[in-house]
Amino acid sequence: MADLSVNIGELKMKNPVMTASGTFGYGEEFQDFINIERIGGIIVKGTTLHKREGNPYPRMAETPSGMLNAVGLQNKGAKYFADHIYPRIKGLDTNIIVNVSGSAIDDYVETAEIINELDNISAIELNISCPNVKEGGMAFGVTTTGAHNVVKAVREAYKKTLIVKLSPNVTDIAEIARSAEDSGADSVSLINTLLGMAIDAERRRPLLSTITGGLSGPAVKPIALRMVWQVANAVKIPVIGMGGIMDWKDAIEFILAGASAIQVGTANFIDPTTTIKVEEGINDYLERHKIKSIKEIVGALEV
Repeated sequence: MADLSVNIGELKMKNPVMTASGTFGYGEEFQDFINIERIGGIIVKGTTLHKREGNPYPRMAETPSGMLNAVGLQNKGAKYFADHIYPRIKGLDTNIIVNVSGSAIDDYVETAEIINELDNISAIELNISCPNVKEGGMAFGVTTTGAHNVVKAVREAYKKTLIVKLSPNVTDIAEIARSAEDSGADSVSLINTLLGMAIDAERRRPLLSTITGGLSGPAVKPIALRMVWQVANAVKIPVIGMGGIMDWKDAIEFILAGASAIQVGTANFIDPTTTIKVEEGINDYLERHKIKSIKEIVGALEV
């Protein structure tokens, strides 16, 4: 086998394949389908300081080449995760990463402090696409100032690897990425979902209770690839790419564009074995091209 190992900050992964938050539960849900310890990292569903019920139904809708979701970060809170879920998954032989969300900077910081005390959690992924309630609902991650403020505050509270997940709903994502890097991020992951909507023409009603939601799946891949390439050329920290990765070929394209690792999201709903197939496909690609290490092709796109 080729050497598939990668480093994201101090995070050491056996291969570059990760799962996207919100598409893989806490990992346990997939144990009947695959050996989840073969995955480089599992990013568990979005975790907030306090319990959240999420948005009213319907909150998912299929669209051409993709899906919309407006789940609304339904979870039982950081303390519940630490007390009840963490003990069940802490022994897994892979990196467990917690996606952290919030509606105020203090929420992010307190959640990060709780997660920081869990020895077998390798990193957090900071979701800065959340609305900042103190700033009238504007997402933290759509301005350099907003990104800087939340990343800096969490960096001071969290001592392990800090990944910042970037929103694509911005004018210049490279500018936001540089702000996250300057504020102490060890890595950036992108893209989060694109804002979209779907309508039932017969009923003259939106398909989602929230009217708009996050678009993911193959439809967003060309945009995600472009943004990963732009960000990889703008920062020095590792980039984690995601957005419409359905197979190993998609994954290789993101790595060539500059991603050191990738996340599989929507594809998990279609085929729960996708992550393993992607890992095997990456290895086959490297062996066919006589490449010894995955690191040799990170950002190797010829332009």
